[in-house]
Amino acid sequence: MPVPDYQALMLPLLKALADGKPHAYREVRDRLASDFKLTPDDLAVMLPSGKQSAYSNRFGWAKTYLSKAGLVATPSRGILLLTAEGSKTLASNVVRVDNAYLRRFPSFTEFQSPKDGNGDRQVTESVVADADGPTPGDVQQKTPDESIDATYVVLRQELEAQLLEQVRGASPRFFEQLVVDLLVKMGYGGTHEDAGEAIGRTGDGGIDGIIKEDRLGLDAIYVQAKRWTNTVGRPDVQAFAGSLQGFRAKKGVFITTSTFSAEARDFVSRIDTRIVLIDGKTLVRLMFDFGLGVSTVKTYEIKRIDSDYFEEA
Repeated sequence: MPVPDYQALMLPLLKALADGKPHAYREVRDRLASDFKLTPDDLAVMLPSGKQSAYSNRFGWAKTYLSKAGLVATPSRGILLLTAEGSKTLASNVVRVDNAYLRRFPSFTEFQSPKDGNGDRQVTESVVADADGPTPGDVQQKTPDESIDATYVVLRQELEAQLLEQVRGASPRFFEQLVVDLLVKMGYGGTHEDAGEAIGRTGDGGIDGIIKEDRLGLDAIYVQAKRWTNTVGRPDVQAFAGSLQGFRAKKGVFITTSTFSAEARDFVSRIDTRIVLIDGKTLVRLMFDFGLGVSTVKTYEIKRIDSDYFEEA
């Protein structure tokens, strides 16, 4: 069963506290996971950032929203308790508790649209809240964390696509320098001067040379790069492997701005020589990760409570 969205967890969370007794946060979280029949694989699903499981994140936001509406209290660390308002909500036999329902509580409305320094109401529903009520086709509602992660993924994918077009349109000379810059940023080749002497010296119309694996030059990596749009097939990769034998090289990197065929990838998986295939998408992903050809426009820090700080002896 897919991990339920955070709004689908709200009413079950209230019902889990219906006895009016304090319950441990983890106990309630695990109980709801069992009630929804979530499998270990379901619970292992991570947010796009890879920092937290989707279920834990959604349960946390369901609890936060209910707390902001005054339906759930946390009398002490890690403890959940149903409030009088929460009991009234359950007594009303409500069939769904979601953002639309919680907006009847002033404290929740204030949480969604707090006042700024001038006393004006800031509209944040586009970020924090979802559409009123369930959506057609049971479309999952994203938590704020998921919304931020998803937006980041879209922005990154769009930027990487633009970056790949830029790389494909660059001159052979510029592409040669790009590969040198990237390998140096990744820790290979020693200095730019060392890498520059090694890359592009065979003059075969592309980038084809040897670069240090580390700053001490204890091992070498044979590099070939093709600024192509056509798929690189097995014959090209096999020829590269043959070149490695001629240099008595054990390691090689084949970089292309296009893609590798399935046969090419299968070939490198079955030979003793270690060859890494870097296609266009992987190339620009590495450029993004190592800050090559891109610059930071904005930085947002997402912070959480430091529980260790509040530990009392």
